[in-house]
Amino acid sequence: MAEHDHDHDHGNGQPHAGMEPPDDGAAAYYEKRAAAIEKLLIEKGVLAPEDIRRQIETMDSKTPEGGAKVVAKAWADPEYKALLFKDARAALAQLDIDYGEMNVLVAVENTPVVHNVVVCTLCSCYPRPLLGLPPDWYKSLEYRSRTVVDPRGVLKEFGLDVSPDVEVRVHDSSADIRYLVIPERPAGTEGWSEEHLAELVTRDSMIGVTRALEPIAT
Repeated sequence: MAEHDHDHDHGNGQPHAGMEPPDDGAAAYYEKRAAAIEKLLIEKGVLAPEDIRRQIETMDSKTPEGGAKVVAKAWADPEYKALLFKDARAALAQLDIDYGEMNVLVAVENTPVVHNVVVCTLCSCYPRPLLGLPPDWYKSLEYRSRTVVDPRGVLKEFGLDVSPDVEVRVHDSSADIRYLVIPERPAGTEGWSEEHLAELVTRDSMIGVTRALEPIAT
């Protein structure tokens, strides 16, 4: 198995109810390790401080809007959806979304009979170019360990009660493979524009711990 990369950053949200934040000792260890590697790369002339700053700014600027745009187009365009499942990078390129060079991206679809949820059991591997910074609960030891053994229980804590006749599939992200969940398209959205559909797609629904938002009745 390839070694995971360790995305132990500060996140952008509070832990979900019932989910503990990452262990401070572990976080401190990886922060020191990252600082030591950064210092070594600069000393060796592999990177300049400006290169590192620019990359951090680029990653910090990412939000779930990119992923929502991809999901909305997949809902609205069957040909695009087929390409997304066949070659996710090519599908992202059509929307001018740069996913980078390192990881394989796999899209998985929620249906009335299958529900997908994503976890990273070893650290916090996550499709940042599409979803932005991972939430604190995603990096917590509790989420990482419990999701693989009791996914239905974890989903219920997020307010998602999956029917017993629906198969729950857990996808373990790694340094090599990241996953994007395509949530079920909500009923009553026929004829909606992609921009309008994207408003219903949340970060958590693309991780698989919730469903997409329901349209507001008017």
